[in-house]
Amino acid sequence: VTGLTIRHVGECFQWSNGMISKYFKRILAAFTSPRIYAKHVQLPCSDAPTHLYILNNPKFFPFFVDVIGTIDGTHVVCTLAANKRAMS
Repeated sequence: VTGLTIRHVGECFQWSNGMISKYFKRILAAFTSPRIYAKHVQLPCSDAPTHLYILNNPKFFPFFVDVIGTIDGTHVVCTLAANKRAMS
């Protein structure tokens, strides 16, 4: 989420680079497993337009033209169930 390198994350949490890498791979495998991915990731329709932020940003558009995935509008649902949320 932060875009930090493994070395920076390791320094922040006082863990070795190898340990950070090991757990990053485990978390990545968990989020891409069919059980979680199929339930929480919704791909956009094939005729869905590319978001204007991507079209107008030279960092993204030339590299992600015609790509289907997170960069072009895939929605990942990330909320807690109502019974698990804290009362405010």
